[in-house]
Amino acid sequence: MKKYTLLMLLCSLVCLVGCDDEDVNTKDYTLGRWYKRANYGGYARSQACSFTIGNKGYMCSGFRGESYNYLNDLWEYDMDADSWTQLASLPDLADGTSGGRYGSAAFALDDKGYVAIGYAKNDSDFYYRTDTWQYDPSVNTWTQQDDFIGDIRTGATAFSIDQYGYLAFGLADTGYSDKVYRFNPNAGAGSQWTEAEGFPGNPRSGSAVFVIDNQAYVCGGSNQSGLVLDFYKYDGHEWTYLHSSGNFVYTAFYDDYAAPVRYGAVGFAINGYGYLATGYNRGALNDYWKYDPQTDTWYGGTDEYTTLSDVYNSVSGYSCYNAISFSNGERGFLLTGVISGNSYSDDIYELLPDEQTSHNEE
Repeated sequence: MKKYTLLMLLCSLVCLVGCDDEDVNTKDYTLGRWYKRANYGGYARSQACSFTIGNKGYMCSGFRGESYNYLNDLWEYDMDADSWTQLASLPDLADGTSGGRYGSAAFALDDKGYVAIGYAKNDSDFYYRTDTWQYDPSVNTWTQQDDFIGDIRTGATAFSIDQYGYLAFGLADTGYSDKVYRFNPNAGAGSQWTEAEGFPGNPRSGSAVFVIDNQAYVCGGSNQSGLVLDFYKYDGHEWTYLHSSGNFVYTAFYDDYAAPVRYGAVGFAINGYGYLATGYNRGALNDYWKYDPQTDTWYGGTDEYTTLSDVYNSVSGYSCYNAISFSNGERGFLLTGVISGNSYSDDIYELLPDEQTSHNEE
């Protein structure tokens, strides 16, 4: 009896020494919860564009998949009220062509939103857009700006740093692009768009971006060689290759990859960390990853973090790509996108990254 008691005590001691809190949490919990928020009530879609002003997110345009129906509607999401309002649609052009499009680029500057380029259809003709529009939420109106000066394209990456907007990369009519363009809303007519500092990496399309402390972090994408494996940040003057991009590798196995390698993902920032969610890599994805800029380190996958299937189970796991996101720096949202084939989403979800989820709750 005494020998049995001693053995039990020794086993308990070994467990206490060998099993720290991190191990227990990694085994029994996953970080982050995705919460479904109010739907906007419009068409499900993919390849829309989005921008954020204060605590309101804006979704514009997109592809609904029916008879090449390209959308031009604008919706405003109030993060505090969890409610949507439909606003003035993108205007038709002076030549009478519709403002509808998909694959546009959008960013916000000085409490105004900007939407540029995209792919459109007029009657039986398909064509690239070069127009740029400013949206003023205080009066719910659109004002046309200078046309984009680069090669016509879609699948570009857009962001804003300080007082400038940026449009980078994309699949142009001349092929995949590595060009970066800067937009200055205060410049005179005819000079709002200029070419910015050269990008040192390879051309690409479908990259995700998040902005932390006025630095844009660009990750993912694809080009003629396949998926892009590098990772850069940009401060409006210089591009910096990040060491963590060495982790952007995946094995030869069909669905076994070790880092956030994908295209058509969304990026957003919450409290100084970057987040990358969904996308496409040999199939639509439903995971998400967290990036720490202080240590240049990615965290994620299914061991510590919840996959979107934990909350999207009502729509078969909701693996998706070509979605959009909102972020005010403290809250992050993911919405719309391609679920599979010609199936599109009209859902919106918010990530609360610090909440723990017990595996017993899933």
